Amino acid sequence: MASHRRPKQPSRARVTVLTTAAAAAVALTSQAANAAPSEKPSKDEVKAKVDKLYEQAEQATEKFNGAKEKQEKLQKEISTIQDNVARGQEELNELRDSMGLAAAAQYRTGSIDSSVQLFLSSDPDDYLDKASTMDQLSAQQVDALKKIQEKQRELAQDRSEAAEKLKDLASTRTELGKKKKEVQGKLAEAQKLLNTLTAAQKAALAAAQASAGNQSAGEAAGHGSGRAGEAYAWAQSQLGKPYVYGATGMSSYDCSGLTSRAYAAAGIGIPRTSQAQAGIGTKIYSVSQLKVGDLVFFFNDLHHVGLYAGNGQIIHAPRTGTVVRYESMSTVGGPFMFGVRV
Repeated sequence: MASHRRPKQPSRARVTVLTTAAAAAVALTSQAANAAPSEKPSKDEVKAKVDKLYEQAEQATEKFNGAKEKQEKLQKEISTIQDNVARGQEELNELRDSMGLAAAAQYRTGSIDSSVQLFLSSDPDDYLDKASTMDQLSAQQVDALKKIQEKQRELAQDRSEAAEKLKDLASTRTELGKKKKEVQGKLAEAQKLLNTLTAAQKAALAAAQASAGNQSAGEAAGHGSGRAGEAYAWAQSQLGKPYVYGATGMSSYDCSGLTSRAYAAAGIGIPRTSQAQAGIGTKIYSVSQLKVGDLVFFFNDLHHVGLYAGNGQIIHAPRTGTVVRYESMSTVGGPFMFGVRV
């Protein structure tokens, strides 16, 4: 017969804990329901965040440009080395064929010696190391073997150099991909913030940017001399073209893409990236000593560059969402570091 036991009642302490927990949950739910919704950031707050993201994107862009330039340089060097290896292998084959024909001729006349037989079945390096056999070779054979030995060494060195550069190229391509992804991520984040603005707020930002550019255009001197003046005049012809990271023209530019293309148009080749451009020419630390067409650099890491336009103004490709324009050096967004006279 089954026993019927009375169910065990929960203890008073346990009931108290459960009741307290339930009350707390109700209170939290009530607070969450009654909490005021978080306010959307203001237009100025969005602008500040977006400007910072664009600055970070430009930093990554200059590193992207550097990796891209290195990749192109490595590809050219590897191509040259591979061409040298191909030509060297042909020369080596010809030397070996020539040596082989000489040995065949000796064989037909019955005069082939043990030294040539040894060459035909052994490495020339090992053979030449055996001084005791040198007197068995003719002067012509010694010369041929030495040429073969030297050509083998050259080929081994070229192949080793090519292998190292191919490793460097693979690493550079990986870095290029990372920087491209970083730039695109920053730009996407900035666009996401801009999308939170109303149409009126977006229009106000665009109007403020246009006003700053137009005001600076009126204040710029606009005259230069020599090659720097030619570079400046060419940059003026590109006013209004959009900023695109990694671009060097003719339809769009990034900051160093504009300056490098401007000087190229004036017949002077300068490096691709802003940091590399900062290392050429004569440095000028006083704004009052700058001349129209001088390169001008901003931010501590020198990730932004433009062309001096006179009266404290520059022509530059500012950042994504803008165009090549005049701007006051005081509104670039980072401190002026120095100028460079190319």
